[in-house]
Amino acid sequence: MQAALGVTAFSLTFPATAWGLEGFGPWSLVAVRCVLAAVIAGGALLALRVPVPARRHLAGLAVVAAGVVVGFPLLTTLALQTSTTAHAAVVVGLLPLTTALFSALRTGARPSRMFWLAACTGAAAVIAFTVQQSGGALTGADAYLFGALLICAAGYTEGGRLARLMPGWQVIGWALVLCLPLSVPGALIALSYEPVHLTAHSVTGVLWVAAGSQFLGLVVWYRGMAAIGIPKASQLQLAQPLLTLVWSVLLLGERLTPAAPLTAAAVLVCIALTQRARG
Repeated sequence: MQAALGVTAFSLTFPATAWGLEGFGPWSLVAVRCVLAAVIAGGALLALRVPVPARRHLAGLAVVAAGVVVGFPLLTTLALQTSTTAHAAVVVGLLPLTTALFSALRTGARPSRMFWLAACTGAAAVIAFTVQQSGGALTGADAYLFGALLICAAGYTEGGRLARLMPGWQVIGWALVLCLPLSVPGALIALSYEPVHLTAHSVTGVLWVAAGSQFLGLVVWYRGMAAIGIPKASQLQLAQPLLTLVWSVLLLGERLTPAAPLTAAAVLVCIALTQRARG
């Protein structure tokens, strides 16, 4: 349930980022997002008097920070300057499989053959759908998107591992706080170079990616991964591109093709199979 809530929060990230780019430049958007999320997380850590993590956890937290706090938001934001949200959803379509692969390498998880078959089938269905949505053409943004895919999978895997040792909200909270020495000066520099035009859309977009995607969504996501395992939780993200496309229609006015319900049905079947498969 918690992992599913995280996926729902993440599904709004691309549309919210598109809104944010209406008033912010890509670098300032990412930096401000990191600072705001770190303020929220730091306030919670201080209020609850959470002790500083042990030194042995710092390397893992650095991987989480590099992957999900800085790397994925920055690379996808740069991609969304020239890519539609539908095309960018290719990243999310591949993320579950990539996260499962990283998990197998990092934690020694060994999902069953049925798991891998269902995961690959679901990923193929999502990729085919999102590429079809973008007209079948690859863009220069793909380098950003595939880079984001790899670095985010590493961050998810390490965060899921740490969430078994400390509460999930503390994992992302400390990762955000660790980024403050970079995100604060980064925000000041970016804001001085990139003009800002505050609108209802841009402010709403920044607030959502900071509070919803960057903090609250990751809190429930890491708790979910700790509860049901990284490979199985990662497969719930197969539904994320389809949710993103629904939000894109409602919030951005994009149009879907008749293939959407067929792909949704195929993805839901694959999710059910991955959740039933035993490692």
